[in-house]
Amino acid sequence: MPLHNHLHVHPGPDPTHWRKSTVSNPSGNCVELAELSGGMVAVRNSRQPTGPVLIYTRAEIAAFIHGVRRGEFDDLAG
Repeated sequence: MPLHNHLHVHPGPDPTHWRKSTVSNPSGNCVELAELSGGMVAVRNSRQPTGPVLIYTRAEIAAFIHGVRRGEFDDLAG
């Protein structure tokens, strides 16, 4: 599956402040997000903090969050 221009894997240094939901489960099954310089947003697996990082624009993150709020991904939650 080809990578789209807006999706980048970034193994570089950690941003200053990673955030995850306060309702994350104790087994660590969650993602963390961090604001990067230039208005980009980094996303990573909290169980693999030194693993790959996906980089998105604010518009892409906003579209995803909007879809989550509308319930568009509820069927993926299990």
